[in-house]
Amino acid sequence: MDVHRSFAQIAVFEDGQITQRFRIDMEHDAMVAFGRSLQPEDEVILEATGNTSTIVRLLAPFVKRVIIANPLQVKAIAHARVKTDKVDAKILAQLHAAGFLPEVWAADDDTLHLRRLVSERDATVRSIRRVKSRVQAILHANLVPKYAGHLFGKGGRKWLTKVPLPKPERELLGRHLDELDWLTTKLEDLEKVLIRISLDDDRTRKLMSVAGISSVIATAVIASIGDISRFQSPEKLASYFGLTPRVRQSGERGAIHGRISKQGNATARTMLIEAAWGAASVPGPLRAFFLRVKDRKGANVAAVATARKIANLIWHLLTKEEPYQWARPAFVAMKMRKLELRAGAPKAHGKAGPGRDYWIKELRHREMELVANAEAAYAKMVEAWREKPPKPKET
Repeated sequence: MDVHRSFAQIAVFEDGQITQRFRIDMEHDAMVAFGRSLQPEDEVILEATGNTSTIVRLLAPFVKRVIIANPLQVKAIAHARVKTDKVDAKILAQLHAAGFLPEVWAADDDTLHLRRLVSERDATVRSIRRVKSRVQAILHANLVPKYAGHLFGKGGRKWLTKVPLPKPERELLGRHLDELDWLTTKLEDLEKVLIRISLDDDRTRKLMSVAGISSVIATAVIASIGDISRFQSPEKLASYFGLTPRVRQSGERGAIHGRISKQGNATARTMLIEAAWGAASVPGPLRAFFLRVKDRKGANVAAVATARKIANLIWHLLTKEEPYQWARPAFVAMKMRKLELRAGAPKAHGKAGPGRDYWIKELRHREMELVANAEAAYAKMVEAWREKPPKPKET
């Protein structure tokens, strides 16, 4: 199937040749009717698109298997001078018959639901940024000096009501602020849903024990990964996030390593880099790694390298189902309790829970000392790597 917005071009491949070519409308009833015309031993191939999950769900009950192809790799393998819908459908069938079709994983319903929530939150955050930029543009256009504090906080909003603006500009500013309030409420509701999901999932709770990984980052990463067993090594997971460098090598020339590929889920990659900046701000082995790379290549490269290190760590945590060795138990308990309260859990009175340990100064300092010692041990190990053996004396 070569899928488009309003139709899909079908090529039927049997006994080494194309036996039928036709089109079907991209509508629910038409897709179900097409599925009923197929045989239980048939296989359907299509490239990954925005409506792939629905097509798979509708056709899967009628056929042996629905196969999703990686469009980027298909394009690289089967580049043709003549490109039409019929040719594309034929190429998909031939690649699968020859065993050369690059497949992608079909996400389950829970993962698809989580991905949609993460995507909706990301779109809401971008909308909030755009509205804030419009407010700043109004102030700039009317020569209003910059506010000293947080413009969209309580004090900043009060200050905005007193800014001297012409009536049309004041009305426009009011509409933008109303939109900002609506978007902020929507974002809070979305985050409550995501927090509840993260608290009920052992995988996200495990990831949140790592410094720098919040509930939003954990859910975005888990939504992108889905089933961790489909990644055979931590390097493959890092490559899936687009955090591995491009490599060019030909003939006798050595390999040339370029910038990261940036293939895969851009939202999850951005979240991992955000987690890297967070991990770099607190003591621990991840900060030691960040500082080591920063000394040689700068902070931005160090953040990307640390993000890749976190991706490797995530693979080990999820695959081996082991706790993070350098987690701070009291801090993690406090972190989880705050998330529960944000998700709408009632405030508990009476006996103190595990989250209270973080506010005991002695316990908090003891945990900080533990991770600080781990950071120092990493730094000493790196120094041992850097030591060069003495040159032999000339005789």
